[in-house]
Amino acid sequence: MPHRWLLLLACFWVLFMLLVASKFITLTMRSPEGYGIKQGLLTVLPELEKMTVTEARKFHIDSPPTVDTLKNMTHIDLIHKERLELLRSVCRNGSFRNLSHSGISKFVLDRIFVSDRHKILFCQTPKVGNTQWKKVLIVLNGAYSSIEDIPENVVHDHDKNGLPRLSSYSMEDVQERLNSYFKFLIVRDPFERLISAYKDKFVHNPRFEPWYKHNIAPVIIRKYRKDRTEIRGGLQFQDFVRYLGDPNHKFLDLQFGDHIIHWVTYVELCAPCEINYNVIGHHETLEEDAPYILREAGIDELVSYPTIPPGITKYNQSKVEYYFSKVSKRDIKRLYDRFEGDFKLFGYKEPTFLFP
Repeated sequence: MPHRWLLLLACFWVLFMLLVASKFITLTMRSPEGYGIKQGLLTVLPELEKMTVTEARKFHIDSPPTVDTLKNMTHIDLIHKERLELLRSVCRNGSFRNLSHSGISKFVLDRIFVSDRHKILFCQTPKVGNTQWKKVLIVLNGAYSSIEDIPENVVHDHDKNGLPRLSSYSMEDVQERLNSYFKFLIVRDPFERLISAYKDKFVHNPRFEPWYKHNIAPVIIRKYRKDRTEIRGGLQFQDFVRYLGDPNHKFLDLQFGDHIIHWVTYVELCAPCEINYNVIGHHETLEEDAPYILREAGIDELVSYPTIPPGITKYNQSKVEYYFSKVSKRDIKRLYDRFEGDFKLFGYKEPTFLFP
């Protein structure tokens, strides 16, 4: 009988020592901040939707997230947080100040459309699918019950589409909306956007806006065409690039008025370093970004983004190379110097294939 008690006592002692050892091991493996397992001993990575270890390490976070926070983040959440972090980082970089900062002028406020009913601000950046976003806001504002009901000639008629611009409000109301509303804009590879603007306004002109061909093009040709005796064929892309890359382009911009919105920089259009945007959509990933924006704005159950034709958002490098193959390296460099802020703020790679 005494042997039995001794055996039980020995078993309890062994169990007690094992518990103490287990607690000691757990404490030594925790990091000082208490965010998980100490690096080098064991790596624990929560399972994220379609996210690789490389992508997780690439994403910079000011304070380490908890495991529960990471589990609730999807791959697209991380992409959009990374875009905002990049934007803010470049905005803080003093060496890019001249390229990245623009005051919140009336020109900028004219570009921002308002939905007071749903507390949304949308900054228009032409040639990146903005017509469809305007349709979304028109429906949200109650002017039409569905996107399909909106006549095409109404979308850009600001007297009829029920879309107020932020510039129509008092400065006090402007500030209140900038501080409290959900704000977003869409961007696209800057050089591909310029090609789209050139083709849309000076080649095809599908909306029949004759002033681009008859009033703006001749002025650019007279000033920037190298062989001024050659006037056939309308505005050439090389002429357009020389105009955009000219450090003195603002003299013509003033003459052209608001028509320049189709080719000026995102910095000039939307002041991204001065306005704290909630989401930056990319034209190249619009299929994923559109539903994300609707969800973040809290309107995904009220309206849907129109169907996107297959392949229309894909970056076309061969098209960019073709158009710029006709442009001198000097003119390309001057153009890039002007749009460098757009490339850096929104994470687009500089066109190295254009520089041998």
